[in-house]
Amino acid sequence: MTASPPTGDELVDMLAALSHPLRVRIIASLAARRNYVSGLAREIGISRPLLHMHLRRLEAAGLIVGSLELSDDGKAMKYYDVTDFDVRLSPSVLAEAATTLTTADPGKGSHTKEQS
Repeated sequence: MTASPPTGDELVDMLAALSHPLRVRIIASLAARRNYVSGLAREIGISRPLLHMHLRRLEAAGLIVGSLELSDDGKAMKYYDVTDFDVRLSPSVLAEAATTLTTADPGKGSHTKEQS
């Protein structure tokens, strides 16, 4: 069974989430293996607060999923996995996605006045 292509809004959110180099590195790391926040921060070489910001964006776009687990010593650890996504871009895919957009700029909400 083939997954349906993302809606226009979903596609815009996914592409926006992937528009930052650190988020691409996070996806690449998680594609190799699932990891917990501290381990992922060390591997990528960024602070945990900065990593959390990027993880939230990727999770909101549906590209990763997090789950809380207890370690052997009883500490709660949040692990992340990459979701099974496969997005192919072509003019026809973008044309179809455009027909399902709900706002002119899904990431920003509706505007009252057009910018020139």
